[in-house]
Amino acid sequence: MDAYFYIILAVGLLSTLVCVAAGIMKKAPNDITILSVAAVELALLVYLVGSIVRVIAGEQIAGEAWEFWGYLATALLLPVAAVYWSILERTRWSNFVLAAVGVTALVMAARMNQIWY
Repeated sequence: MDAYFYIILAVGLLSTLVCVAAGIMKKAPNDITILSVAAVELALLVYLVGSIVRVIAGEQIAGEAWEFWGYLATALLLPVAAVYWSILERTRWSNFVLAAVGVTALVMAARMNQIWY
């Protein structure tokens, strides 16, 4: 596991906890929950830039490159889709959709790490 995975682990779990807590408290999505998901997106963008730099520097992806980049592209789209959902549906249930982003990004980062190494 590399540092990118641990960053996504920390940010993703924190975002999930914040969003689940807001959902349990029957709150509509707010700046805190949406910004926590934005932090997951930022962590994924750092992973993207880091991965590009590593490839340019000559590091090889051990698995299928298309699979790695596909996972990364999908992971980058998830926070955007969840925030869009939360803006359209301003109910407490949207917080649970936002909460799923952190866990899903974490699982996808673990898989990307397996493909890389």
